[in-house]
Amino acid sequence: MISRKIILSIVSLVIIFTLAACSGKQETAPKGDSGSNVMEGHAGMNHTGSSDVPEGLKESINPTYPVGSSTIIHADHMPGMDGAEATISGAFDTIVYTITYTPLNGGEKVENHKWVIHEEIENATEQPYQPGDEVVLIAEHMEGMDGVTAIIDSAEQTTVYMVDYQDTETGEDVTYHKWVTESELSPVE
Repeated sequence: MISRKIILSIVSLVIIFTLAACSGKQETAPKGDSGSNVMEGHAGMNHTGSSDVPEGLKESINPTYPVGSSTIIHADHMPGMDGAEATISGAFDTIVYTITYTPLNGGEKVENHKWVIHEEIENATEQPYQPGDEVVLIAEHMEGMDGVTAIIDSAEQTTVYMVDYQDTETGEDVTYHKWVTESELSPVE
């Protein structure tokens, strides 16, 4: 009887600590020109997504990393991503943007968010947007992102990838993570 109480107490504590760990701040990037994009909190980040892609997004015909190939991620958009071995689950040619926005749900301002693609901009023009342009997003990478007005920080024509990987910190399987750029990947050696 006492051992059941101990086990229930331990399970209760684990649940409480898990819930407390999941109630962090919205994603915010450090300020300054360090080039770092390590985020302080990712409570609103949709780590795992669906295989659905925005309308009009074109698959890459000859990507450096074809669907099914293995790569190493060299990006720190979220904890547990940098250095993870990933499997490519989609490759697309588009324009990627870093953006700054304040979430619709009242969270803190997010600066230099990587990445939003051209097809995730409402009523996107044919021409790429330029730094300083205001756009409305139709993306759901983060809570409070869909429908928000954002400022373009940078733009780049490249191949973007959807990846599946195992979080190096938690061991959690992440599937259909959107987006990683070609420059953020390298072959598995």
